[in-house]
Amino acid sequence: MNLGENPAMGDRIGKTGFRILAYISIGLAFAGVVLPLMPTTIFVLLAAFFASKGSPAFAQWLEDHPRFGPAIDQWRTRRAVPARAKVLACSMMALSWGMLFVLGASGLVLGISGVFLCGTACYLVTRPSY
Repeated sequence: MNLGENPAMGDRIGKTGFRILAYISIGLAFAGVVLPLMPTTIFVLLAAFFASKGSPAFAQWLEDHPRFGPAIDQWRTRRAVPARAKVLACSMMALSWGMLFVLGASGLVLGISGVFLCGTACYLVTRPSY
């Protein structure tokens, strides 16, 4: 019997996968609270997305959390990112590209990564701040 024959089993496996991804994401977010160079906001947003698909109770806990809830609410209502997160993310992207340059990455790698990092930074900077 394959998963196509039993839709309930496929739903259960999908929900479990989303639940696992939510827990991994929130674990990385907690690490970001403690570690100065690790981002927190993006992992909170990912955890909220995954939890909304796999665990409504966990999603509600995240939304009600005093530290994570406001970031989730601001993203959902205004697509806003904290100014501190923008500065940290752009700094880390610049540092990453600089390390590639110093370590002697090829021009192709520098060009492709530079385009993607600049695109990501432009998207991030154009989001509203709070």
